[in-house]
Amino acid sequence: MTEGKTTIAPEVLQSIARLTTLQVNGVSRIFSPYPKMNQLFKRGASEGVQIDVRTDTVFTDIYVVMKHDVNVREVSLTIQQDVARAISEMVGMKVGSVNIHIEDVDYPENNAG
Repeated sequence: MTEGKTTIAPEVLQSIARLTTLQVNGVSRIFSPYPKMNQLFKRGASEGVQIDVRTDTVFTDIYVVMKHDVNVREVSLTIQQDVARAISEMVGMKVGSVNIHIEDVDYPENNAG
């Protein structure tokens, strides 16, 4: 039997990172102000998750909005660990970095008044 090659599209890595991030307690949502604009400038950039693959190593930037009642540092560390583990386990690639960018905090609307 001849061995073949497996190619993983950046969109697959984005989906893994996005869905893993959204499962972390304290994350309100992924921040994506201009997803179409991001795609023009960087392949693998959409919906608040940017993926850069260099020499079989994945570098990730994730833009998030946190819930108001969480420790931002702890939630960020959890996202980094969970995303790195998910990418490593699901696709077998090395993870160079998972950078978390806190773009906003969701506060509940004040219903008084």
